[in-house]
Order: sequence, then structure tokens, then C-alpha cells
Amino acid sequence: MALWGNKDLVYSDGTISVDLGAKTITGSGTTFTTAGITAGNVVTVGTGATYGYAVVSSVTSNTVIAIAETSHFVSGVSTVPASTAYQISEEPIYVLGDSHYIAPEAKADYFSGVFGVDRLEVGVAATTTVGSKAGAYAVAHSGWVGVTTYVDGHGNLRVKSEVLVAGGISTTADAADDARFPE
Repeated sequence: MALWGNKDLVYSDGTISVDLGAKTITGSGTTFTTAGITAGNVVTVGTGATYGYAVVSSVTSNTVIAIAETSHFVSGVSTVPASTAYQISEEPIYVLGDSHYIAPEAKADYFSGVFGVDRLEVGVAATTTVGSKAGAYAVAHSGWVGVTTYVDGHGNLRVKSEVLVAGGISTTADAADDARFPE
């Protein structure tokens, strides 16, 4: 199991449910084995990590994945219902335990997450205007990038980014990050 890979989206067909007690993800319309999902892949559970994250410990079948732990789920989550959206990536596992990039709790005017950003996305983000701020999501380098946003006391959007792993990211199958990092 590698510490990270270069794909911001490995797989996302179908939907899932999660049994936190049994530490299993059950898919509907999925082909986990056939798609090549492996131990160490990161599952973002819910659109925008509504429920949190899990790390694949093993793939049992095309419809069942075992997860290593449940500590990266949003506080208070006890079940993840059927028909939940998800995506599987090769995101760095070590950021899941970093308090800067924890699963998103309900916070107004705040976002924190890790993105796989390729060279094309770096260029476009540098020129994209968000609100009145040109290049709001500009990043220093392609790779795995941590981004935190907030609104300051004067109502201005502030964006902090940190390149966690510099390198080439493959976005031939792109994760749902285009609101911040469009092609």
C-alpha cells in the first residue's frame, strides 16, 4: 500500500451504504474488484465528504469493501444510508488524520479539503475569478494540494493552499473538484 498515488478519481460508479460497526462498504451498481480498487485507496463518502472518509483495507467482491477504521467520519455519524454518492481516489492517507483537512463539519463560510490538481488545472485556477477575487484558488504547483477557505471579519474570501505532495496528477477521470479547480 503506497502513501499516495496520482489519481484524484479512481472510481465512482453506482452508490454505496456503509456499516460503521462492521467496517464495510456495500455498493449498488459497483464493480470494485473489476475496477482495480486496492488497499490504501481513499473513499470520500457523500457528496463533498458529507459523511467523511474511509481507507480501503481490502476488497471482498465487486460490491463489498472492508475499511480500516471509522475515525475519519464526521462526528455523530452512525449510519450512511443506501444510495449515497462516493468517489475513490489515491489521496494521501496521512492527511485524513490532519486536523486541517478533517471531514467537513457544518461550518458557514468555511471549506477545507485536499485536491489532486493537474498542470492544466493549476493554470486555469490562476486566472479564475471567485466572487471579486481573481486567482482565488491559485496554487503553487500541481500535485496533492490542501486548501482551506474562510471569510475574514471584513467579508473578504481568504484562501490558503499548501502543496502536500508535488507531482503529476492524472485527471483523465476527474474528481468532482471543478468548482475550485476547473479544466
